[in-house]
Amino acid sequence: MNEDLFKKIIEISGRNPNLCYQCGMCTVVCPINQYMDLKPHVIIRYVQLKSIDFKKLSSVWKCVSCMACVDRCPRDVGPGVIFEAIRSLVLRKGIDAVDYNKLVDFEKTPSMALIALSRKMTG
Repeated sequence: MNEDLFKKIIEISGRNPNLCYQCGMCTVVCPINQYMDLKPHVIIRYVQLKSIDFKKLSSVWKCVSCMACVDRCPRDVGPGVIFEAIRSLVLRKGIDAVDYNKLVDFEKTPSMALIALSRKMTG
């Protein structure tokens, strides 16, 4: 991830990932963290280090946007809001986490991937 993408995440989310001190509260309150390949606080750390590969990241698509992490974050980083910014940037690059035509089992598809793709497909 380059500096420009990092700035876009801050611009879209209105949050500063650099304020995170890795307390892990976002991961503790996340109701689906056990299904994520990378936990919320780890994703924020990768964003801080500017070393995240959007194409390989599936956790932001598993996030159900309950915003429990936003409510409990002691530094007002709001990982859920940052995840929404990341999803938006991924979709702007034309990278879809889900291809409707290739779906076999909707129940195994990350819910946010379906929602984001549905928004994109309906304008």
